Amino acid sequence: MKIVIADDNNTDRLILKRIIHSYGDHEVFAAADGSEAVALFKDVKPDIVLLDALMPVMDGYMAAVEIRKAAGEELIPIIFLTSLTEASALVRCLEVGDDFLTKPYNKIILEAKIKAFERMKHLHDQVRIQRNEIQAFSDHMIHEQEVAKRLFDNIAHSGNLQQKNIKYLLSPMSIFNGDILLVARTPSDLTHIMLGDFTGHGLPAAIGALPVADIFYGMTAKGFAIVDIISEINHRLSDILPTGVFCCATICEISYRDNSLTYWSGGIPHGYIVRADQGIVNEIKSRHLPLGVIEQETFSVETDILRFNEGDKLYLVSDGLLESESPGGQMYGDDRIRTILNEQSTAEEAGFTRLVQAVQEFTQSEEQRDDYTLIEYELNESLDKSESEDLKRRNQRKVPLAWAIEYSFHITSLRHFDPLPLVLQILNECPGLADHRGRVFTILAELYSNALDHGVLNLNSELKSTAQGFAEFYSTKKRLMDTLTEGNIAIRLSHQPTKSGGELIITVIDNGQGFDVDSIKTDKNEYSGRGLSLVNSLCSTISFANSGRQVDVLFEWDYS
Repeated sequence: MKIVIADDNNTDRLILKRIIHSYGDHEVFAAADGSEAVALFKDVKPDIVLLDALMPVMDGYMAAVEIRKAAGEELIPIIFLTSLTEASALVRCLEVGDDFLTKPYNKIILEAKIKAFERMKHLHDQVRIQRNEIQAFSDHMIHEQEVAKRLFDNIAHSGNLQQKNIKYLLSPMSIFNGDILLVARTPSDLTHIMLGDFTGHGLPAAIGALPVADIFYGMTAKGFAIVDIISEINHRLSDILPTGVFCCATICEISYRDNSLTYWSGGIPHGYIVRADQGIVNEIKSRHLPLGVIEQETFSVETDILRFNEGDKLYLVSDGLLESESPGGQMYGDDRIRTILNEQSTAEEAGFTRLVQAVQEFTQSEEQRDDYTLIEYELNESLDKSESEDLKRRNQRKVPLAWAIEYSFHITSLRHFDPLPLVLQILNECPGLADHRGRVFTILAELYSNALDHGVLNLNSELKSTAQGFAEFYSTKKRLMDTLTEGNIAIRLSHQPTKSGGELIITVIDNGQGFDVDSIKTDKNEYSGRGLSLVNSLCSTISFANSGRQVDVLFEWDYS
């Protein structure tokens, strides 16, 4: 070790040097006063300092203070050398130093003290190194978590959460949120909302959100119904999640055509539809097991339907909010939520703001024990279709391309497979067409339905003129789909760019018996023929060939 000794007595310095050299291969540096000792310390960076208490220029006590400042976090043992015997003087040695040794020096005791402090310094250095390594590792982990959280948020919350009719609170207990809140629109202008709550919290709970978000956004963009989305999410989660980990969820599908809200709910607190001046008018009740608990064979995708009025508000919450506690350990509970929502007297008085404030007042800033999420969704068609600035940037104009593609589907495939989402996925990849996907989806859906119902299955559309005929039409369709072994539908898509947008030619061909094209009824007041009338209103041209077994439509679009 490097050892500094400071003593104003030259003889004492020589004796001390000789004693230290006698029992170890140490480097010894000598100083005649405290000032020299401080300068020597800064120069040689010793491992131990031996200071005489009383020295000229600067005494040992002042030198010890200066050495401590210069050492910073590093442990430098300071042993005082003194002939003083007063208790106050010895106490002061321990206040500014680590130990003392009385003169004359006892060689054995001096050796033992130096070895003891050598072990202490070695241990302290190891602890300091490990602490720095732990700190560096912690900083690295925090940085990785922050990067991962940004990535997680971009994937899990990339939908329409910035719409004007949405207010939401996502309050995670830790960096990662075990709750997910997803909102997206289908090509047919339906709105899908999902509130999910995974078991636990933090990163383990959040990992499951990524495949759920991927399925939700991907299938919604392709036009799948919520029953298909729910089924696929449950299938994926039951495959990947360990036993005891699952996702409680409510998934809603909102349609403004008939002001209906179709929902599936499993293991999550009640949701509510609130009307101005009336309070709660409908409840979204959980009656299923959470997602990922049971296998697909026994999993239920049965949904319920509620009706709403324009301007009603939908509220969904996770159980973390209900279970938030007051300082006395009392839970907030569902009754308090119902009270606040029922007190809402006008549309301007936001239940969301009052509910958040009420929870904060109730908990009085107590430490959060779980993730909690709240969404207020105003059921307003014009606001629902408004596009956030973020989505506008992502849907900015790009140059469309020329392309063509054809699909052919046999009846045995159509029995278990809806081809429209597959076809629509191609259209979504065409720059600019995404803004018109609702109209394109309507055209495709009508043409495909006609080819299947009246071409392949040869069903009579005039059956739909009565309620009994409707029932007969769909029961016959189901029977034929289950038993028919021959039949084919082909869908061709061809796109050409124009200066202001593009031209999409859609061709649907079936191998049915055909029909008399001139006999088609397109009266909007009739129950049959309305689909072709709708297609005709959306397209520039529509034409039939091959005795009605082939229909070609031209859809012209411009940049919005």
